[in-house]
Amino acid sequence: MSKVFIALNPRLHQLKNLGLFAFASLVLFALQSQIQAHAGGVYPERLVTIVVPFTAGSGSDIVARIIQPKLAERWKQAVIVDNRAGASGNIGADYVSKAQPDGYTLLMAINTITMAPNLYKKPPFDPVLDFTPVMKMTVANFAIVTNPQVPANDLKSLIQLVKAHPGQYNFGSPGNGTPHHLAMELMKLQFGLDMLHVPYKGISGATTDLLGGQVQMMFASVHSMLPNVKAGKLKMLAVTGSQRESILPNVATFKEQGVDFMDAVDAWYAMFAPPKTSPEIVSRLVKDITAVLAMPDVQEQLAAQGLKVQLSTPEQLGQLVASDTVRWKKTIADAHITAD
Repeated sequence: MSKVFIALNPRLHQLKNLGLFAFASLVLFALQSQIQAHAGGVYPERLVTIVVPFTAGSGSDIVARIIQPKLAERWKQAVIVDNRAGASGNIGADYVSKAQPDGYTLLMAINTITMAPNLYKKPPFDPVLDFTPVMKMTVANFAIVTNPQVPANDLKSLIQLVKAHPGQYNFGSPGNGTPHHLAMELMKLQFGLDMLHVPYKGISGATTDLLGGQVQMMFASVHSMLPNVKAGKLKMLAVTGSQRESILPNVATFKEQGVDFMDAVDAWYAMFAPPKTSPEIVSRLVKDITAVLAMPDVQEQLAAQGLKVQLSTPEQLGQLVASDTVRWKKTIADAHITAD
């Protein structure tokens, strides 16, 4: 830019006489703006879309809508949430995997992204190769809950009950290949349980039938089941994670009850960008999302939904996606699960 200015400088007195000095200033300003834009210093300069691959009210949707206004305020740009539900999250994720890598289309994903593609012989995307990891943001522990009519009050008695009555108990889930589904399939495989899976199109339908006794048990996030558990309408027998939930201190963890393979079975939520998104854009996203998640009111809103802030670097998220994809691919294959 300095070379351009030097070249123009000898003619500045002529430009003044011709009334064109203002024009020269505008040219220099435009050059400077182009240099700044090339350096990525103005991102974002227009509307940013956060794609949620599930319906409104889902965990991904809740996280996205909590951070949406804060990012908009920070960026001085509009931020919208676009719900593109279907195929256990594959439709919305596939859409982002094929979007322009310019930072204006992002994916607010749950760990279903490492599960659902493995249900298909020809998956629509590769969770490891077809996204740019940005950061892990929040996590929610899972719990196994039953209808009150199920004669079991802890994990051991539930396993004994199901083993004694093969094929007579069923479990619900929000859909084929969801974390709720695969958590129970992992239990079935480890303990040799014979139960029928009843998939629903969302958590609300599954919960309604669990309350009514049409299905007898289900894996779900702790907080989503909390009101019905406290009201005595459902029983919570065990929670995942390394320690008990403060909101339900009387419910023991799986590990406390002798099951050590369920510690890392949870629902984690993370932000992804399309493949080949630049490191500069990813760095800006990490910086701003981290700042938003550090806000006390944001943490309060997340905690009210049973979500704990748990951050990662882009590299750590990439490693998590790779390891979870391998784990759930094996579970899906061993359980002979296919797409609906």
